Amino acid sequence: MSGANDRLLPAATVLLLRDGAAGLEVFMVQRHHQIDFAAGALVFPGGKVDKRDSDPGVAAHLSPTPDLTPELIPFAVATIREAFEECGVLLAGPKGSDSLVDAARLAQIEARWRGPMAKGEIGIQEMLAAEDLTLALDRLTRYSHWVTPSFMPKRFDTHFFLATAPADQLALHDGGETVDSIWINPGQAIADGISGKRSVIFPTRMNLSILARDNTVADAVARARANPPVMVQPWLEDRADGQWLVITPDAGYDRTEAPISELM
Repeated sequence: MSGANDRLLPAATVLLLRDGAAGLEVFMVQRHHQIDFAAGALVFPGGKVDKRDSDPGVAAHLSPTPDLTPELIPFAVATIREAFEECGVLLAGPKGSDSLVDAARLAQIEARWRGPMAKGEIGIQEMLAAEDLTLALDRLTRYSHWVTPSFMPKRFDTHFFLATAPADQLALHDGGETVDSIWINPGQAIADGISGKRSVIFPTRMNLSILARDNTVADAVARARANPPVMVQPWLEDRADGQWLVITPDAGYDRTEAPISELM
């Protein structure tokens, strides 16, 4: 936190949702304890946008995306790629079909492509071309947009998307960057963070707080569609009781401030 950092790394995050027996559930992963940011924290799957997510060949393998500007399409592509790499969920289907790949086809695709993609050996375009797939960008709903504070040494410009988890695809952590995973009610995840049972950093807790307002996937998606994201970039305020993170109230979260410790 020694000085301002103006370099932003584009990143994308997916909130996979399902209707559980006790209401809405979201898939979350626990980050490895040796990762430099949010080590050990419970987070949503995601990561940096790869320059190959914008390869010209990718454009031929995208579903129509009337709700996404051209600038947002690489973030959406990265969202689907990261979901595949991190938790084995693939929001893609055979070209010309409105359906997603089934479990049997996914197993074949995963065995061939997931490892090399996760290692950065190839981009998503190679998989799409070889398997003749279409990325289901139309199944993503924009949810939120967060920018890391300027005082942080590594900064991300992150777009969050909602997606309904395919019923016949099993979401699991990758065992590398993430060491555990869970389907959890958003309110329970917040409570676990407050109690100290789990580590839940401020941006994650704020995004959970919006999800906690709804009981079903359909309601959460409808809320997100009716409330376009407002960019949130926390700033730092020095107060008598220490340093606090502050965010704009326009974003609609339940809280607009938190101790600096909640960012870590």
